[in-house]
Amino acid sequence: MNSAEAPAAEPDLASRLRLSVVRLNRRLRSQHTDESVSLTQLSALNTLSGCGPMTPSELAASERVRPPSMTRVIASLEEVGLVSRRQHPTDGRQSIIELTPAGADLLNAEASARERWLDKRLAELTAAERHILARASEIIDRMAGT
Repeated sequence: MNSAEAPAAEPDLASRLRLSVVRLNRRLRSQHTDESVSLTQLSALNTLSGCGPMTPSELAASERVRPPSMTRVIASLEEVGLVSRRQHPTDGRQSIIELTPAGADLLNAEASARERWLDKRLAELTAAERHILARASEIIDRMAGT
C-alpha cells in the first residue's frame, strides 16, 4: 500500500502532536540559564558546535537568516568571548567563525539545565508512560529524518 492508499490518520493527531511539540519546546527553551545570550545566539552557537567552524555566510545560510543579521549575532558573541574569528585559509576576504571553550561551556550548561528540567518531569511519570515516550521519541526522530 503506498502513501496515497494509506488509511487516514487520527483526525486531529497532526494538530495535537504539533501543539504538544511546540509546548514542550517552549518549556525547554524557558530553562535558559544565561539571559545575556539570546535564543538566536544560542542557535548559532549550537550550529557551530554541531557543524564546526564556518564562514559567516555559511552560518547565516544554516540559520536561515540574512547575512547582515548574522553579522550582528557574530559580533555580539565575539564580544563576550563565545566565538572567535580567524582568517580564511584560502580567501583573504573571508573569515572563519568558531566556537570558543567558553561557548562550548555555555552550551553544555544550557543543555544540562534543560535535561534536568526534563528529567524531573519524566520522574513524575509511570514506567509505562516513560516506555511509551521512549518509543515515541524513536518515531519522532524517524519522522524528522534523523
